[in-house]
Amino acid sequence: MGRNNPKNIKIHNDKLHKEQAKKKEKEINRKEKLKAIIKKSNEGNQPS
Repeated sequence: MGRNNPKNIKIHNDKLHKEQAKKKEKEINRKEKLKAIIKKSNEGNQPS
């Protein structure tokens, strides 16, 4: 039996794409949180 049969390749690619999607989602969430923190910080630093 070969390792690189279509079934195994599909399983591997599915796992890989799932991990990449998780990583991308975490990065997007992190950027959004950072924007919110910066916005809040800037509002707090406004001179009255």
